[in-house]
Amino acid sequence: MNFVTRRLFLKFLLGLPLLSPFRLHTPATWANLPVRPGKEKTTSIGQCFKGEELHYEIGLWLFKKVAVGKISFEEMNEKGRYLATLQGETLSVLGFAARYRMDTYRSIMEEMDGGRRLRSISFEEEVKIGSKRRRRTHFLDYQKRKWIRVRQRNDGSKTREETEIPPGMVYDDFVTATYNFRYGAYGEIERGKTYKVATFPKKGATSYEVRVASREEEEKKRKSEKSKEGKEFFLKLFLDAELTHSKEGLIEGWLSKELYPVEGKIKDVIFFGDVKGTLIKKV
Repeated sequence: MNFVTRRLFLKFLLGLPLLSPFRLHTPATWANLPVRPGKEKTTSIGQCFKGEELHYEIGLWLFKKVAVGKISFEEMNEKGRYLATLQGETLSVLGFAARYRMDTYRSIMEEMDGGRRLRSISFEEEVKIGSKRRRRTHFLDYQKRKWIRVRQRNDGSKTREETEIPPGMVYDDFVTATYNFRYGAYGEIERGKTYKVATFPKKGATSYEVRVASREEEEKKRKSEKSKEGKEFFLKLFLDAELTHSKEGLIEGWLSKELYPVEGKIKDVIFFGDVKGTLIKKV
């Protein structure tokens, strides 16, 4: 497995457990949506997810388990602040062939709007490949309206960039957006509906987009599923094919009745075919 192919494989292999809002680039230029809870919540968003852990196995071809992933949510010492961590790592022979890779994403969030949604304070991306490590951290200061990006290379050197956050804009990293989406901060989850949320801009405006299938489409898909247990909402995401290194840029999967991801699949990834993530344990 050459270096380019290895990076391509692991990049999407380890990102799969976050089925809900994947990173999606769109040409829209709108601001982020306000909180729109359809039902009155008796528990704040942080307390709702506190202590939750979701464990996944990731496979392709005939290999059921070539990597594992875990996402956890915990309360911090400061009231109203929480830490969510997503971590994925390769296993066994493929792990050895890839010199072992571990991807870790850490999001520190604060409750806002009376505990009805979360907002990123910092978001860290760390990649370890063999003995090499690189880290990129985003800091979001909404009082000063500053988005600061610090990149640390394997040799310890750092680079720093700073950008102004437009007035009224809130950037949700993809981990934070997952919990906001599940809680209903962008509106109650309904079949046949599309949801968007602004996130860190890269080239032009950037947003997440999650399309929940209609009842008709959902039932049609359910009939073809080997395992139907725990699958309530069917989601489809269409990304730029270049981002997913796939033929159509299609990601699809299922949420449970409690709105946590139970299964996800990146379709037709170049060199690898379908790459699938499946929930194996919920704490």
